[in-house]
Amino acid sequence: MFVIPIYIEAGITGFESPAAEYKELGLSLDELLIKHPHATFIGLASGHSMVDAKIFDKDLLIVDRSVAIQNGDIIVATYNGSFVCKIIDTNKRQLLSASDLYKPVSIYEDDQFKVEGVVTACIRTFKNNKSVSSLCMR
Repeated sequence: MFVIPIYIEAGITGFESPAAEYKELGLSLDELLIKHPHATFIGLASGHSMVDAKIFDKDLLIVDRSVAIQNGDIIVATYNGSFVCKIIDTNKRQLLSASDLYKPVSIYEDDQFKVEGVVTACIRTFKNNKSVSSLCMR
């Protein structure tokens, strides 16, 4: 895969060809987004509770198990038998949604709770790609 720099600037200046600064950089999405390949998995977001964090239904989540959790991180966890993607409040032991429509969920001693990893990236596809969904649901 090659990366083409795309300049985001206000206004148009001069008559220089946009291709004049064209430059190809060899890069793979794996190299760009995955720092610890052996500790990383990809999840498929479902639902609307993280929309204010710009995570939408059917987005792909890059989840790194080796990253140390910090207060306010977006994490994937198992909570009472379900996978969840939430913001973790380590001080109050709560799972927070990134939407005002959902209330915080407290984590009690009796709850089954395990952090699966920290979300380090989110990928959104703009065309309906059924193969992505089917690959994630194996």
